[in-house]
Amino acid sequence: MDQKKGLIDRYFGVSRNHSTIRTEVLAGITTFITIAYILILNPQVLSDPYMIMGDTIMAGKIANGVFIGTCIGAFVGTALCALYAKVPFAQAPGMGLNAFFAYTVVLGMGYTYGQALVVVFISGIFFIVITAIGLREAIIRSIPDAVKTAITPGIGLFITIIGLKNAGIVIANPATLVSLVDFSQWKADGADMALINGALVALLGLVTMGILHARKVKGSILLGIVAATLIGIPLGITHISNLDMNIGVKFRDFAEVSFMKMDFAGLFAGGNFIETLFTVTMLVISFSLVNMFDSIGTLLGAAKQSGMIDENGEVINMKQALMSDAISTAAGAMVGTSTVTTVVESSAGIAAGGRTGLTSLVTAVMFLAAIIFVPVVSIIPAAATAPALIFVGILMLGNIRDVDFGDMSNALPAFCTIVFMPFTYSIANGVAFGLITYCLMKLTTGRKQDVKALTLMISAVFIVRYAFMTLG
Repeated sequence: MDQKKGLIDRYFGVSRNHSTIRTEVLAGITTFITIAYILILNPQVLSDPYMIMGDTIMAGKIANGVFIGTCIGAFVGTALCALYAKVPFAQAPGMGLNAFFAYTVVLGMGYTYGQALVVVFISGIFFIVITAIGLREAIIRSIPDAVKTAITPGIGLFITIIGLKNAGIVIANPATLVSLVDFSQWKADGADMALINGALVALLGLVTMGILHARKVKGSILLGIVAATLIGIPLGITHISNLDMNIGVKFRDFAEVSFMKMDFAGLFAGGNFIETLFTVTMLVISFSLVNMFDSIGTLLGAAKQSGMIDENGEVINMKQALMSDAISTAAGAMVGTSTVTTVVESSAGIAAGGRTGLTSLVTAVMFLAAIIFVPVVSIIPAAATAPALIFVGILMLGNIRDVDFGDMSNALPAFCTIVFMPFTYSIANGVAFGLITYCLMKLTTGRKQDVKALTLMISAVFIVRYAFMTLG
């Protein structure tokens, strides 16, 4: 046993990274539990267009197939992060990208599920090529320090608002856009009471995590999730009944509609070939831009939080991590799911102490096991995992101390990077507006020497994208 432990330690460099196998395992479990909601939500999102169109049979088949595809796609991407890149990052279908897939490409533009998978697959191949030639690394190096230092606190605010929304603490308001849940309705029945109870569970979970972390208890985030799940039982938030164990049907539908069902012929059949090619190219670029800067932002933010920055200020094993992301995008399309990317919830495992690929390996194994055990995982309510995101947001926001607010030509781009992430619900938008304002500020204040040519080109591409490509 000790010999096996030694092999694992040496392969992943656990001791070298000042961690322990126990800490890495707990971190991997924490990451999985925090991101497990995607296994339930992604099938719902990708099947929703067919539900809206009234084809309930096809919607059910796609939902079952996408569930298996989500588990496999997340396993492949996260396993690559573990064994190839040896970084503590998880990969899974991105939530913004799956909505673009479902509501813009399928429902809005009329493409089928299989045809939309082709677009995702092509964007994955494109990523593999530009990663192999080093272009994605060059893009990361072109991001100025003013924007880089703002990415981590920006992601902190972004995952905080995700957590607040998932917890039901922050709700929609037609007058003010968002507002606080009305706790005064605690005597209400039905949905109102469930919303308040969910918010209470999340707040109690958050406080539990804070207390345990302050008392330096190992696994404070995971323990907080467990505590919130248990608190949710008497409050009617944690449900332990109605578990769907019909795995056989899911595998049957996976084989029938999802696995290797990319419809290349249908995508280019009929109509004007040149026009179709142009439309598909625009879709690939749109998918690629969002995916690229979502993953780059997450990679930079999480790497800084985990201390995975070398003496040159670059992410350790950056090319391997980027290639893992690229391969998983193509692999995800092959198994029937939308774009697989590095997920921001990786920060939860990093905050729990994950520093090596062993964290990702544990998460990857749990993604695969979820095919069988997802009914058990689904017991954990969103109100219990939401405080983990909020708590990690606290930790990541601390990096705002590194932002240079003394120089307005750096302060404005940093500010835009930070605020556009949560308020547009997109990491990519934050990075994009940070780069655009950086170029504008430097060029108009007589400091054009601070702007790299590639930075200017990327900013121009984003301007074109916002002006002429649909955002979904």
